[in-house]
Amino acid sequence: MQRLKHLRWLSSHVISRRVNGVKCFGSSLFGVKQHQFFLSRAMASGGVTSKSNEKRNRLSKELSPYLLQHASNPVDWYPWGQEAFDKSKVENKLIFLSVGYSTCHWCHVMERESFENEEIGRILNENFVSIKVDREERPDVDRVYMTFIQATVGGGGWPMSVWLTPELKPLFGGTYFPPDDRYYGRPGFKTVLTSLAEQWKTKGPVLKEQSSVILRTLQEGTSASEAQGQSLPDLKDCTEKLYYQLERSFDQEDGGFSKEPKFPQPVNFNFLFRLYAKYKDSFSDMANSSLEMATFTLNKMAKGGIFDHISKGFHRYSTDAVWHVPHFEKMLYDQGQLLFSYAEAYQITKQDNFAEVVRDIAEYTMRDLLNPCGGFYSAEDADSLPTAESPEKKEGAFCVWTYQQIQDILKEKVKDNLSLAQIFCYHFNIKEKGNVDPMQDPHDELLNQNVLIVKDSVEETAQKFSLNPVEVKDVLEKCRTLLYKERQNRPRPHLDDKIVAAWNGLMISGLSKAGQALGESLFVDQAVKTASFLQSHMYDKTSSTLYRTSYVEKDSISTGSSPIEGFVDDYAYVIRGLLDLYEVCQDEQWVQWAEELQERQNGLFWDSEGGAYFSNSGRDASIVLRLKDDQDGAEPCPNSVSVSNLVRLGALLNNQDYTEKAVTILKVFYERLTKIPIAIPEMVCGLILLQDTPKQIVLVGDPNSDDLTALKNCVAKHYLPNKITITCDGTSDKFMKAKLEFLNSLTKKDGKATAYVCENYTCDLPVTSVADLERVLKVNP
Repeated sequence: MQRLKHLRWLSSHVISRRVNGVKCFGSSLFGVKQHQFFLSRAMASGGVTSKSNEKRNRLSKELSPYLLQHASNPVDWYPWGQEAFDKSKVENKLIFLSVGYSTCHWCHVMERESFENEEIGRILNENFVSIKVDREERPDVDRVYMTFIQATVGGGGWPMSVWLTPELKPLFGGTYFPPDDRYYGRPGFKTVLTSLAEQWKTKGPVLKEQSSVILRTLQEGTSASEAQGQSLPDLKDCTEKLYYQLERSFDQEDGGFSKEPKFPQPVNFNFLFRLYAKYKDSFSDMANSSLEMATFTLNKMAKGGIFDHISKGFHRYSTDAVWHVPHFEKMLYDQGQLLFSYAEAYQITKQDNFAEVVRDIAEYTMRDLLNPCGGFYSAEDADSLPTAESPEKKEGAFCVWTYQQIQDILKEKVKDNLSLAQIFCYHFNIKEKGNVDPMQDPHDELLNQNVLIVKDSVEETAQKFSLNPVEVKDVLEKCRTLLYKERQNRPRPHLDDKIVAAWNGLMISGLSKAGQALGESLFVDQAVKTASFLQSHMYDKTSSTLYRTSYVEKDSISTGSSPIEGFVDDYAYVIRGLLDLYEVCQDEQWVQWAEELQERQNGLFWDSEGGAYFSNSGRDASIVLRLKDDQDGAEPCPNSVSVSNLVRLGALLNNQDYTEKAVTILKVFYERLTKIPIAIPEMVCGLILLQDTPKQIVLVGDPNSDDLTALKNCVAKHYLPNKITITCDGTSDKFMKAKLEFLNSLTKKDGKATAYVCENYTCDLPVTSVADLERVLKVNP
């Protein structure tokens, strides 16, 4: 984009400098290649396992697991706040801002190499005010300075390292810095620190002016507003352009939409499934291709090493093109979104393998990430100790296996000379010298280790050993059980037990969709418990304020002495979760709460002049840049999610203002949608929902009656992405009937539960049988 080019030009001319003879431009000593290095699998060792508790800095008083990890560093860390800002101004020192999260592998590496180093600690303490931020607690801080890094470097990542003036204006930055100049031919952290400290002392006023120019350029370049007289993007053009952009990037051999590294990208699946539903009866080639790209990728992922075949759940991303060797951390936001994607895949195809993955993700999250009160924890780390006696952690140690370990654990015979181990090793591609490509393991952390990956089908494995497929399935399940039991004897990875509202919203969506698609009440019940947890522990009803995080403190849940108020993604994701939950449980209290949250989101974040939502409320003076997210990443863009939320709520509550806000967002991001829709697939889903007009399926009947249940099950089992289901059974419909007057005129016919399919509050003739309802909905039985 032009604004980024301008800022890169500005940075290269305004902040050009030399560090020990190495010329540096903009915000990174390493340029664009630094980001590429950060995402590669140049795995350094995960760090020592114990830290001295003799020195405890002020981070020891924080609740964030990430900040607590740094509480024993020799660095005089401050949390983000006025105390640090004041010190910077009084002592006229640059701020060194370090942003990361507790399960970030490279954050651990930089801590071990630099932040635990006494000499580096002394340099930081003498010359800078050092601030540590958990990006999951404070995404507003992270967004501002990551925007700076991305605009000037061309990429980003964590740990993020940025130097700020006392006025919090960015001056210089990057991601991971090696400790000294010996590594990778790049200036090390100590070199950068000493050079910047010297320049600040000798050229402070000049650097201040440069930082002001940078901030002004960022403010101008990141603004987004609705153009006067702007029309809506054309639906056909947007959907076709996005389809062809995805088709061009699709990996025909291994699935996915990029070269290595490969990320799950659930927003792409959301779009492709909706495109399939939209065009399956008219443009069948495009529809079938959309479905094939999505399901092929989901199958490849489920067979790959990115999926944990023993403990279940998905790792963050694959470092290679074949989904084999992952970055081993597990994030809640991935589990919630992929739970939703695999449930939709099952809903469309009715293929049991997708249902199995749904159950596996749900099992993992409800077993390993669930707080007894109902909220889900944030993540599990990539690094852990190989054994209790090991001096250092290694990435993937909890998950990988040697050939001999498999032989010892699975030595039981299946028949004659055939062991469990033989079948398991064949099916999961286990090799005597390990199955990890050395190019994916330059530091030999995975030497002689195996990352499980399925190459052949169960049927092919059965044929190999002259067994039937049922026998092989039973054998593999027995093997997984034995290996899971053995794995529990290993030191576990660090668990980030911070509870994030936004990510729990994604889990509510995933569990609701899973319960709906598979017809399993266990998942719906958990979605209800999680929604209730958020309402009880992370919501102030008096002010209608959602809180960003809560923590486990002395066996109870706390939001801390100074709760962090929710950001736009917290509101958007939780609202979506509540609407998905209502779809499956039909308890109108969740629509009521969604409306309360939507009103609060509008009040806090809506740009009344330019349209669309800011990412923060603007009430915190320390946030120097107010941004509007315009790109789907690991998590969907809140503006994207909000389009669908507003359309759904508008139809549910007969609220035209919500629908108009959805239209405005689409107009604000017109250029994005029409030129590079691949940046915001989730918003294209919202455009489809808006322009195809949601169908209101109203079910009228007696509570818990068999005929009403049959109609509910009919609606639930079919993939109908533009539906809004409303049940009127006399028990939980007063709120909805007050909002939608036409509901009061809909009654049972012939004493039977009755379905009405409506559009814009005008209904087709009522039907009372499942067969007739499927006919009206134009779906196959």
